[in-house]
Amino acid sequence: MTDIEKHFKRFLIQGLSLIAAITGIAVAVMYVAAVDGMLVPIIVGAVFALIVESADAIIWRKVATNAPDSLPTFFMAVSGVRMLLALAVMFVYYLAAGKGTMITFFLVFIVYYIILLLHHTLFFAKDRTPAK
Repeated sequence: MTDIEKHFKRFLIQGLSLIAAITGIAVAVMYVAAVDGMLVPIIVGAVFALIVESADAIIWRKVATNAPDSLPTFFMAVSGVRMLLALAVMFVYYLAAGKGTMITFFLVFIVYYIILLLHHTLFFAKDRTPAK
């Protein structure tokens, strides 16, 4: 197994673990604090995080394997695409649910977004361009 595959698997496992932990904490807060209307934002945030994290890992593996010189461009592009996707998800939720539930949705969704951002940044803070 190459270093790229090891980093790929570690990134995915860490990401999925973080998403599971955030979801568990959010569900616990929902039940303990008896916050109404948190279930849909939790589901949307978790699905968004799973899709973005998985796509991030798969595309990173492909770029690191085929064109390691393009990794800086990849890292910049991932941040922009993640932000645009998050804005699109929030806009669609606003259109579907209306103004009344946006604060709860935003607060839950932003936690997933920030954790994804931190995970990506901290994981790739070191030079992660291992030899094939």
